[in-house]
Amino acid sequence: MIGRVLILSSLLLLAGLAVGAASAHYTPGTGDQFAYNETIALTNGAGYYQGYTESTVINGSLTVTAVAANGTESALYYNANSYQNNSGGHYTWTSSGRFTFSAQTFLYVKGTDNLTGYTNPYVWFLMDNSLGAGGTFYILNTGMTVVATSYSYALDTAAGTYVKTIFTEGNGSYGWNDGTNEFTANYNWKAYYDPGTGYIVGYVYTEQDSDAAGDGFTYTDTLAVTHTSYTLTPGVAPPPSSGSGGGTNWTLIAVVLVVIVVIVVVIAVAASRSRRRHPIPKHSATGQMSYAAPPMGPPPPGINLTPSGQPAVQQIIIKETVKVNCRYCGSLIDTTATTCPFCGATRS
Repeated sequence: MIGRVLILSSLLLLAGLAVGAASAHYTPGTGDQFAYNETIALTNGAGYYQGYTESTVINGSLTVTAVAANGTESALYYNANSYQNNSGGHYTWTSSGRFTFSAQTFLYVKGTDNLTGYTNPYVWFLMDNSLGAGGTFYILNTGMTVVATSYSYALDTAAGTYVKTIFTEGNGSYGWNDGTNEFTANYNWKAYYDPGTGYIVGYVYTEQDSDAAGDGFTYTDTLAVTHTSYTLTPGVAPPPSSGSGGGTNWTLIAVVLVVIVVIVVVIAVAASRSRRRHPIPKHSATGQMSYAAPPMGPPPPGINLTPSGQPAVQQIIIKETVKVNCRYCGSLIDTTATTCPFCGATRS
């Protein structure tokens, strides 16, 4: 009986160890690195934002530089940014720095990779890769749910390689103001992570902002890795969609023509109503939106139509005099003349 108990206890212990090993998540190591391309855009403007667009393109990278015994990870980030809007605003800048995060709690410990407006946020670039379907976690301040653990994702490369990912999704809303009106933002966040390491592979964040006056716009933030120091798991491309065969697709042609007309109208409206507005902020679930006007250069010099070194042109007014025919010789003479200068006859 004692022997059977010992055997059963041993089996339970081994089973517990197996479950523990299976649930252990990847711990980032020194030298882990990924590079990514991110595009943030404001489109579909309404009301005050009608016809207005702007975008920011970010080429970034993140590198783990050290791992402490307590599980705190040191990391370095670098971003090269380019901003532009359809009102003529354009500028570029870079940002870089160091921060630490926890490989156990997935929280930032000291500093962040240039995030603002968040309170005690979770990291966005790493998740617990041992979570199964239905598991929950956080990106920054947004709750996410694991939808699938084997989702094929198309990498942002020329080859369009597919890799296996953990597909997660979250939704939320928050309020913010532009200094005049109160806006409500509703968003959806789809994020894809490497099942082998838990590092980000890509995400699509879509947000719709609107206020009671009918002003609003669509805000999108799309990110995809372009390089990793670790090997991603190959995925399978989805099967091609079956078409309806040959022949002219008049419906498609009609749709294309309508789209072209709409684009022309939007461009015309944008040209007539474009004006400089605040640049869009990074998405935030806290409502602490920080607007910063783009740095502008010095104002252009005033226009001077008078060439340098020459006196200003004086205005000269020429008065026209009406002429009539002489009743005797037929010559044209001024109506102010008392006698004809040609035949000498008087005008009376």
